Amino acid sequence: MKIAMAEFIGTFTLVLFGCGAAVIAGSDIGLMGISFAFGLALIAMAYGIGHISGCHINPAVTLGFVASGRMSLSEAIVHIVAQLAGGIAGALVLLMIASGKADYSVAANGLGQNGWGTGYLGEYVMQSAFVFELVATFLFVLMILGVTGQAGNAAVAGLAIGMALVVIHLVGINVTGVSVNPARSVGPALFVGGTAIAQLWLFIVAPILGGIAAGVLVRSGLMDGDA
Repeated sequence: MKIAMAEFIGTFTLVLFGCGAAVIAGSDIGLMGISFAFGLALIAMAYGIGHISGCHINPAVTLGFVASGRMSLSEAIVHIVAQLAGGIAGALVLLMIASGKADYSVAANGLGQNGWGTGYLGEYVMQSAFVFELVATFLFVLMILGVTGQAGNAAVAGLAIGMALVVIHLVGINVTGVSVNPARSVGPALFVGGTAIAQLWLFIVAPILGGIAAGVLVRSGLMDGDA
C-alpha cells in the first residue's frame, strides 16, 4: 500500500503541476516554463518518494525495469495501476481548478493533452509523433536505468532524471506535447475526449515500446554499468 500510494501521489503531482503549467500559466511562462514545470515536479517527487517506490510514476519506466530484470511483473502491476489512477485524479483536479475561470472551456482550452496533426501545436504528422515518443522514451528510460543502477550516483539521480525530462520537453512539446509516459496522457485525454481519446493509443504504445527496448538493452549487458 505504501508503494501504491507513493506512485499515485507522484503521478498525481506530475500531471497536476506539469499539465497545469500548460493550461493555467502557459501564456505567461511559455514552452521553457512548461518544460521546467514537468522536470521540477519529477525532481521533487524523486527525492520525496523515491525511497518508497523508486518514483517511477510512469508505466513505461516500470515496464523498462521489468524488461531489465530489476522488477517482477506482479510488482509492476501495483505500480502501473497506481500511476494510472494518479494521472486521472491529477487531471480531474486540474479540470476542477481550470473550470473556475469564466472563459475556460475544456473543449477549447484542453487539459494539456497530447496529440499531433492539424490544429495541434506544431501540426506534425503521426509518423513524427510516433518516432519522437518511441525514441525519447527509449533514451529517457535507458538513462533512468543507468543512473539508478549500482554503478549510478543515487545522490544526483533525481536531479539527472528531472533535467532529462526538461530537455525532452524543450525539444518535443511542439511535436506531441510530450508524453513519454502513458499515465500522464491517459488522465487529460479521458476528460477532453474526442481527438484526444482517438489519438491516445500512440501515447500508450510508443512509450511502452521505448521503455521495454531500453530494459532489454540493459539486460543484455551492453549498456549496464553493473556488469
